[in-house]
Amino acid sequence: MTQPSAPRRHLPTSPFKAPVEPQAKTFALGDRVSHDQFGLGTIVGVEDGVAMLVDFGSRRARILSPYTRMHRL
Repeated sequence: MTQPSAPRRHLPTSPFKAPVEPQAKTFALGDRVSHDQFGLGTIVGVEDGVAMLVDFGSRRARILSPYTRMHRL
């Protein structure tokens, strides 16, 4: 079994652009959000940098960071 390799580092002399890291999304209590799977909701709980508890009306869901499928309205 092979172990996964470490990510390659970018050399300053490389002719290729350095990989861009996505910015972390931030949300606050009471923010209205849209989620690709669950729809419209409101942030009702915050776990610092780990997860958000979102009320979507018919259900509550714990959305884990990095919140790629959730957008602030």
